[in-house]
Amino acid sequence: MKKVLFVLTAIMFSVFSFAQDAAEKINQGNEALKAEDYAKAFTLYDEAMKNIGDVEVDPAINFNIGFAAYKAGNAEGAISYFDKAIAAGVNVSKSHEYKAMVYNDKEDHANTVASYEQAIATAEGDVESLIYNAAIAAYRGEILDKAVELFGKCVEKDYRAETALYYKAITLRKQNKDAEYKAALEQGVEKFAGDERLSKALAGVYVSEGNEIYKKGVAILTAANQKVNSGAMTTADDAYTTEVEKAKTEFKAAVEVLEKAKALDATNQNAQKLLDACKAVL
Repeated sequence: MKKVLFVLTAIMFSVFSFAQDAAEKINQGNEALKAEDYAKAFTLYDEAMKNIGDVEVDPAINFNIGFAAYKAGNAEGAISYFDKAIAAGVNVSKSHEYKAMVYNDKEDHANTVASYEQAIATAEGDVESLIYNAAIAAYRGEILDKAVELFGKCVEKDYRAETALYYKAITLRKQNKDAEYKAALEQGVEKFAGDERLSKALAGVYVSEGNEIYKKGVAILTAANQKVNSGAMTTADDAYTTEVEKAKTEFKAAVEVLEKAKALDATNQNAQKLLDACKAVL
């Protein structure tokens, strides 16, 4: 996370005692913030702001108070003062980012994503980490279309692209978008050949495909043998030979796909079992 810069505000108050008391509390709050005593800093700041009347202070202090509240685990106080900073046009992007972090701690994923997107929209510098954090929040909150979109942006910006591609693929699988899931994994394996998560996942896809092709071959062979058993044909008939050749064509196709799976994941036992089964009838 980028370093947070605080404005330790010098405030000019009138001579009224309540204002002087507020000024002293703000000064004490500044000291507590510098000492990282966040709970004390928030209490002092909040008490001062609630008794400040019409006296004007630098609006930048709202960000400081929100930060102190966040670090003290005071979600309500943090959101309240970050909203005030945003309304005043002070540290806008950073305030949205910290609001996202508050909502994330509360596991309010929808508001986490929304706040990160506001931080992205108002940022003046790099936004890659914000996009990634928003993508993770969307994934955790099952906001799947948004997760796919945001992980895709991470890949485009080449920010943690390896992990982003993997989670984009997993999210597509959650949506039962099998073709897009496979395509994302193939893109990942091509770009990051050494990533075990991507290669194992793609191997699993190939095993499933190989299994389906293998089952087609088995179905053809089983049907032909049933006809033999019923007396409808014999193994010497051309029709039987034709069916066997059709089955072998399926088994050969299955072997091609399963070999791809083994190349990606040599430890995949299902791939090996299916390969052995196919080769036994070829």
